[in-house]
Amino acid sequence: SYVPNSWGNGFTAEIRIRNDGPNAVNSWTFGFYFPAGQQVTNAWNATVTQSGTQVNARNMSYNGALPVGGTVSFGFQGTHTGSNPSPTSFTFNGSVCRNG
Repeated sequence: SYVPNSWGNGFTAEIRIRNDGPNAVNSWTFGFYFPAGQQVTNAWNATVTQSGTQVNARNMSYNGALPVGGTVSFGFQGTHTGSNPSPTSFTFNGSVCRNG
């Protein structure tokens, strides 16, 4: 799930990931796209990179293991101009996943 908190031209957001797959994972990547040019400026509990509108997060050494049904979260701070719509096109370890 995506939980934002916006003010002026800035925001923070928390992403919560639940492993609904059939197997536990030892490491994870999570990707999405910002639809309105938002920029990540800082992150915690994941290494976050951004190229244009595409954002990718990778687990830290301490939170890579994710059992079936397990959850992990990470957060970031960012900036935007104009609107700040939610991200789109979520992926988990390269597979499309849903927000919700």
